[in-house]
Amino acid sequence: MKMYDITAPIFEGMPVYKNKPEKQPKINKITNAHVTESRLELDAHTGTHIDAPLHMINEGDTFETISLEKLVGSAKVFDLTDVEDGITKSDLEGLDIQENDFVLFKTKNSFDDEFNFEFIFLKKDGANFLAERKIRGVGIDALGVERSQPNHPTHKALFGADIIVIEGLRLKEVEPGSYFMVAAPIKLVGTDASPARVLLFDRAPMEV
Repeated sequence: MKMYDITAPIFEGMPVYKNKPEKQPKINKITNAHVTESRLELDAHTGTHIDAPLHMINEGDTFETISLEKLVGSAKVFDLTDVEDGITKSDLEGLDIQENDFVLFKTKNSFDDEFNFEFIFLKKDGANFLAERKIRGVGIDALGVERSQPNHPTHKALFGADIIVIEGLRLKEVEPGSYFMVAAPIKLVGTDASPARVLLFDRAPMEV
């Protein structure tokens, strides 16, 4: 069984959304004799992370409401590296996207080593299309699922349809196809997001 770790590494100086200094992680290591302990300061949207509805909806659900069962299971990777600007309904209509799918979009973003202010994102009509298909979740290889859209209609369309949103995936080495996904977030309570370790396997584990 081949495993792909599609998680962005976390380190000081890593790419963060819009290069905002306040979003940079801080790692403070203290050594006392032979004992070293590290203190981390992280934005909930650091690197590969999962959004909760509260992120874009004032009275939205907080992170602990996301079922772990929805984050473990089959996933489909689609190659959209030919897309410019944003993913639209027309880009998605010809893809094999079915009800309850968890879809992961591989775009030009996976080849960026620094934050790209013009990252490929999911446009409003693409989000509405996914909502109509009643998918389980969507993941993208950008630190945001949308940009340059007033009032964040992509997020709202997805959250309104109970669709899980994973951002910051690294899909450069992953070919399109079907995989078994394990997305394991930090078990946070009351937040609008959580960093996560996301793994893909080329086949599902054998049932015991």
